Amino acid sequence: QVTLRESGGGLVQAGGSLRLSCAASGRTFSSVAMGWFRQAPGKEREFVAAVTSDRLTRYADSVKGRFTISRDNAKNTVLLQMNRLKPEDTAVYYCAADGGNRNTVIATMYAYWGQGTQVTVSS
Repeated sequence: QVTLRESGGGLVQAGGSLRLSCAASGRTFSSVAMGWFRQAPGKEREFVAAVTSDRLTRYADSVKGRFTISRDNAKNTVLLQMNRLKPEDTAVYYCAADGGNRNTVIATMYAYWGQGTQVTVSS
């Protein structure tokens, strides 16, 4: 089992920045892909970004160029730097760990999930 905890969410003005952090415990994740997803009210959970064990990354088109995912295996953390935030970025953001290293965009392929952290971007 892996326990994930997100932090860093909050309220920010459009155009501002936030950095989300996900801390893992219970099992090492250095060999698995990690991802960020988000879910806005009334919407399905959607892929945001993912990073493999060797730090290959992928991003949703909606955030590419604005968000950066990274990982620090020594600290068992994954980060999501969010710049030039837009109101449509408002959502609960979830950290997820793959059971393998697939770097998938499909939420159901991830085995472990955090509780989420709220990001609200005002106009």
